[in-house]
Amino acid sequence: MSSVERTITVDRPVEAVWTYLTDFSTTEQWDPPTVSTVRTSGDGGVGTTYRNVSKVLGHEATVDYEVVAYEPYERFELVGSASGLDLHDTMSFSSDGTSTTVTYRAEFTPRGAAKLATPLIAGGIEVLGSRVASSLEEHLLAL
Repeated sequence: MSSVERTITVDRPVEAVWTYLTDFSTTEQWDPPTVSTVRTSGDGGVGTTYRNVSKVLGHEATVDYEVVAYEPYERFELVGSASGLDLHDTMSFSSDGTSTTVTYRAEFTPRGAAKLATPLIAGGIEVLGSRVASSLEEHLLAL
């Protein structure tokens, strides 16, 4: 398993940050590799599903995500799978009343032949993590 974690603090209320990020279709705005994300079922809470299409290394990959934890203003968690890869994304939220801190952790577990690419995945997600964090902060500040 490879993982990446970034923490961002913005001068925005937790309610606005929570609402924006837990509508996972907003990844189209703040996640650089995302081409599209659509909600395929549910109301946004536990059990809701999303289909994400991302372009990585020149190839499009489709990930089907499911929301597995939805604790308002505290934790939002999704699991997903793509060909040869399991994903687990967790967003944790905290607030001091005026600013909000978001910790985003993404875990990648290759399956089958994809396990051979583990070293490549580990290096690539560190670079991608920094790009995502920068874009995410920019979009949260625009709320």
